[in-house]
Amino acid sequence: MAAVATAAALVALLSILGTWAAQAYLTTINRAEERAMASAKIVSSHVSWIHQMGTQTVRRIDDALRLTDLRFDGNIRDMDVATQGLPSGVQAYVVDAEGRTLYSTDPEIKPVDITDRDYFKAVRDGQIEYVSSLLISRLNGDQIFVFSRRIVREGNFMGAIMVSVPADITRPIWETVDLGGNYAVSFIRDDGMLVARYPLPGTTLDMSGYILFTKYLKEAPAGTYRAETSPMDGVKRLVAYRRVEGTPFIAVAAADYEFLMQPFRQTLLMLTVVAAMVIGGAAAAGWWIRHLLRAQEQQSAQLAKALETNEMLLREIHHRVKNNLQSVMSLVRLQIRGSEGFEALSSRIKSMIAVHEQIYKHDAYAQIDAAELIKAVVCSAVSAHDAKLRVEFDLQSAPVSADKATALALLVNEVVTNAIKYAYPDGEEGRLLVALTAPDEVGKSRLSISDNGVGFDVNAVSSGTGTRLIDGSVRQLDGTYEFQSQAGTQFAATVSLV
Repeated sequence: MAAVATAAALVALLSILGTWAAQAYLTTINRAEERAMASAKIVSSHVSWIHQMGTQTVRRIDDALRLTDLRFDGNIRDMDVATQGLPSGVQAYVVDAEGRTLYSTDPEIKPVDITDRDYFKAVRDGQIEYVSSLLISRLNGDQIFVFSRRIVREGNFMGAIMVSVPADITRPIWETVDLGGNYAVSFIRDDGMLVARYPLPGTTLDMSGYILFTKYLKEAPAGTYRAETSPMDGVKRLVAYRRVEGTPFIAVAAADYEFLMQPFRQTLLMLTVVAAMVIGGAAAAGWWIRHLLRAQEQQSAQLAKALETNEMLLREIHHRVKNNLQSVMSLVRLQIRGSEGFEALSSRIKSMIAVHEQIYKHDAYAQIDAAELIKAVVCSAVSAHDAKLRVEFDLQSAPVSADKATALALLVNEVVTNAIKYAYPDGEEGRLLVALTAPDEVGKSRLSISDNGVGFDVNAVSSGTGTRLIDGSVRQLDGTYEFQSQAGTQFAATVSLV
């Protein structure tokens, strides 16, 4: 019976540990995918900026050369103001129809033959604009990619404009996402050709036959997948990809899979240690029971005492198994409690991030514009919940001190989040009006947030975390507030922002 009870307890324990391990694995994977997708969005925004920089520069140069003689005279002329403001390392060139350099921003320019380059041939053969894949510069041996534009005058091809961008322009993107471990960021042309990557690759790469293009991009414009072996360096990674709207590029953030799985492995190690301790204890107790039973057979004269000893040991075994199971259940409850309210916590953290973003964005360390802060928080909350709301703003600019900005952001986030969750329970479209005005009372501002949803019973509001957060935020703002429910819900607060 003791063996059966011990076995049953061990099976129950292992079942609990197995469930915990599975949950930890799923949580780790989900968080890793969310982090990779967020990084892909960052890469996408930077790539969009790079594309705008390249295309707008070649167009500005084309406009500036409208009345310029584009005949080759043997001299290379400097570029004018059309190329001012280019990032470090980015160079612009103008060549004639024979590929001979007419203009350049590069002080170390020297004659090179570019007539075999795809960025020149493409525009020579009729394409208006073109972006090359990853290339090795014939001027300095660096990795680059090139934006080019066809020069046409009176219907005739007169040459080409090129903007050469160093591939290591992706390094700041790589440093920004900081996925940890052996991670990489890149962007790829929509025909599968690698344009730029950091860390810098050892060679160019055609990914048109790779699973990203043969499968995943055909299914969705953005997503994640696990690459068991990277086509560039053979590293196992979790890859997040995203088509960059308005460009011919796909942005990629490839996280080190082994690094991302470290939290799960730490949890698994802890569970293994717990299981080993319990199983070892049970095995030791079982061995000890067997030893005592053999001693009973050899010492029949002490049978009564041996039976009493065995009963005591059995009680101790059950007591220890019970304590071990209670410890495991406490660990399980701790694990579950740590993951509750993730969405609400994430939204509140984002509202606090908005405060710091406004501070460094405008170098306003003492006070910031409350109107801009409120608009950023509202837009973040609506976007995070994918709400079908038409948001209308009536915001008067007013300074809010850095000490009170967090309280204001949390207050706005909580009220807007409640409107998203409860005003339109079936996900229907609705309207949200957010206003900030200056009432008659000096030094005060009036914040109002209204929806045209289902409304609620003001007297039936429960004192939950959200309500306490609203109360605490208003108190920090030295103000008062009220809810009304007429043709929707209206929140109004009179607060001090400085």
